Amino acid sequence: MRYADRPTVEAAVHVAAPPDRVWPLVRDIELVAETSDELQEAQWLPAPEGPADGTPPAVGHRFRGRNAHPQGGEWETVSEIVECDEERAFGWAVMDPANPSARWRFTLTPTEGGTELRQWAQLGPGPSNLTEVIERMPDKEERIVAHRLREFQQGIERTLAGIKERAES
Repeated sequence: MRYADRPTVEAAVHVAAPPDRVWPLVRDIELVAETSDELQEAQWLPAPEGPADGTPPAVGHRFRGRNAHPQGGEWETVSEIVECDEERAFGWAVMDPANPSARWRFTLTPTEGGTELRQWAQLGPGPSNLTEVIERMPDKEERIVAHRLREFQQGIERTLAGIKERAES
């Protein structure tokens, strides 16, 4: 598995709440930061790049994320909403939407007794802190990518659990 292949991970959880109750939690980037080990803080950029006070996020809105990782240190990113289909899908591209360092996406599917909530993430193809590490150790690329995907997977599972807990309470 190589970075250029745009590897992905995903997980799903059943939430005992309808999509209209799950949706506001999914698009709440501050909640996503609360449930993440790596994303420390997320804030919408001021309008017109971000949503105006009281308006929901939409495609094209951007937010700044402050991240921390034990091996990668601290850094900031700007992400842009690339998908916002009410009560169905919410996704963003990290840094350059045309060549993102990562993509993240939630999907909501109505089910009997609630919602199937799925989160998906893709590495690359754009440059990131990870590509710098791979450039220094190209012979270890597959192990580096596999390790990063495991971290993404753990983060996704934690975020889904946090959203589920809040939606069901």
